[in-house]
Amino acid sequence: MQNTPCVSAHAAKPRANSRAKHQSGFTLIELLVAVVVVAILAAVALPSYTGYINKSRAKSASADLAALALNMENRYQLQLTYPVYAANTAATTTIFSAWSPTQASYFNYTMVSTASSYTLTATGKGSSAGCTITLDNLNARTASSSCGFTSW
Repeated sequence: MQNTPCVSAHAAKPRANSRAKHQSGFTLIELLVAVVVVAILAAVALPSYTGYINKSRAKSASADLAALALNMENRYQLQLTYPVYAANTAATTTIFSAWSPTQASYFNYTMVSTASSYTLTATGKGSSAGCTITLDNLNARTASSSCGFTSW
């Protein structure tokens, strides 16, 4: 006699829910938790990143002022006086052809000068509003606290 296993009708039928137990993937709750975690990280990181961007723009604007001061000093060396400009005269590339500001999109550059002194100012606009950087003929340098630095 052969031993054959007895197969019942119940054992031959696949279970309907056995396939659901073996499926893999993410549930909606897991996906929502992941989205919330990413949103929290972005909320913390974005203001910091924006602050670093604004600070780097302000540092570049201070370099623009230093380059403008070199142009003023060059004119002083040639003429033994600074060129005279009224208060809030816009510093432009037509006045100083050798000067090209890198942050003109984010800062307005102005100057006031007499024959013996000058003060150059970069005033932030747009996302850099509130930032004011100055440089004078005595090399006194100031920056408002909203620039991200106060001395340069």
